[in-house]
Amino acid sequence: MTKSDLYAVFGQPIGHSLSPIIHKTFAEQTGQNLLYQAREVGLEHFTEALARFVAEGGRGLNCTVPLKELAWRQADVLTPRARLSGAVNTLIRQAEGGWLGDNTDGVGLCQDLTQQGVMLAGKRLLIIGAGGAARGIVQPLAEAGVASIAVVNRTRDKAVRLAETFQAVTALEVLDFAELDGRTFDVLINATSLSLSGEAPPLPAGCLHVSSICYDLAYNLKAPTPFVRWARMQGAAYSLDGIGMLVAQAAEAFYLWRGIRPDTRPVLASLIGAGQVVGERVG
Repeated sequence: MTKSDLYAVFGQPIGHSLSPIIHKTFAEQTGQNLLYQAREVGLEHFTEALARFVAEGGRGLNCTVPLKELAWRQADVLTPRARLSGAVNTLIRQAEGGWLGDNTDGVGLCQDLTQQGVMLAGKRLLIIGAGGAARGIVQPLAEAGVASIAVVNRTRDKAVRLAETFQAVTALEVLDFAELDGRTFDVLINATSLSLSGEAPPLPAGCLHVSSICYDLAYNLKAPTPFVRWARMQGAAYSLDGIGMLVAQAAEAFYLWRGIRPDTRPVLASLIGAGQVVGERVG
């Protein structure tokens, strides 16, 4: 029997990860012989765990919290989008040795929005948050042809640094929360970690219009995230969580590893139908 190619996701905590289910389904769908594992790895043990993974014949790796920035530093070569984002969520073992680092988060976001029927071209976007999650999505959103991107963050200096990082890609308008009064946006993306602590960003109700779309990069297996609930209360046309982005960014990583692009739709439907994700994605 042919030995399965080895892949994994590293992170801490990792027990909740849906990645093994997702990649197992992708492999079955595409006829690929691979084994995908979830491994609990913290910052202090990442280098050691990565070396052990290489010794075991590891072909590709996903990195999640809190390892994305460290994976960025460990990569021998970076794709342009990973270099700008300052974070790597996908490592690809090269034939000559070494790791190619990429960031598939932004591509996953754009693909999920498109699959949900959201056309980004010409839209006015607001990104809430200026940390690593925001850095991973700016370039793909700009490349999707949006009309404008504004960013709001509790710490303005961090938003300014984000704008400076991507100034060669697109112009980011930096706003304070107080400056949102009287402004409306077509697409609002929550790139903060507030949902993980049960909070929603302090947005004024008036920043939505009847056709506005709200998207939370986070997702909750038990109930809609606080941002999704807020969006529904404000009457957003669409209120989406990040489960579709999770599946789509995994599909992009799978493609980078195996050279074949899986169909995300049945995988997402299976997760929701099996009760892995509770609550409607579209409000």
